[in-house]
Amino acid sequence: MILDTIVYGDVTILKLLQIAVYVLIMVLIAKVVVINMKRSLKNRMDRDHLEITTKVIYYMIIIVAVLLSLPALGIRPSNLLVAGGVVGIVIGFASQSIVGNLISGIFLMFERPIKIGDQLRVDDISGFVEDIHIVSTIVRTYNGLYVRIPNEKVFTGIITNYVANIARRFEYVVGIRYSDDADLAIEIIEDLIDEHPFALKKPSPQIFVDNLGDNSVNIIVRIWAPATEWYDLKMEMLWEIKKMLEENGIEIAFPQRVVWFADELRKREVSDARTIAHD
Repeated sequence: MILDTIVYGDVTILKLLQIAVYVLIMVLIAKVVVINMKRSLKNRMDRDHLEITTKVIYYMIIIVAVLLSLPALGIRPSNLLVAGGVVGIVIGFASQSIVGNLISGIFLMFERPIKIGDQLRVDDISGFVEDIHIVSTIVRTYNGLYVRIPNEKVFTGIITNYVANIARRFEYVVGIRYSDDADLAIEIIEDLIDEHPFALKKPSPQIFVDNLGDNSVNIIVRIWAPATEWYDLKMEMLWEIKKMLEENGIEIAFPQRVVWFADELRKREVSDARTIAHD
């Protein structure tokens, strides 16, 4: 009978199939356990912590199932430890980064500097946190690319979390002409900010003349907004300020230069000399 065919030692094809079925059942059990945990703990734990906890439990169940099936294959865990002594040293050097990422993932789980859905920047990578795995973090960049960042780089790097604080500030430099009324410009900008529902009153906005430039009077505009509405408000408000200022006769200044050409200067010098001589 084919199922009684010996593959090696006393392990037959039938025993291999039985072990495969056993591991498959354990995988299904692990999935059921994880699903039930998510249902029962979704209101008691935050999403990120729950995701990481269920993943750890899932892989632990699979590892235990594989270890329990080894004796049926004629492999004893003690023999693996002896044989793995030498191999473990080689693998240890090769897997230093994996272990580092694993430990960093555990630290990230407890420290929780980021959560799924946060907007962050790690080194030169910016975007939305899509998932936090045991050894890596998945980030969807603002232009739609998915980037896998090793957890060791996330944990040891400088993390900028754009939405950790509920409010975020942005700033404009609005340059107006010297002939325009700066007090009126400030009043117009203040009214626009007061009328917008997402421009926060606390912390209060700041509008003031900051610099008398070569070509303009520079007004600093600092506005606080909810972190979730920050970008939309920043794009909208600048254009509204420009339109409202122009409707009130205040123009945005632009660089200007007065250029004197040599021939024109020479003509003026001759004309001035004749005028003096005539006098």
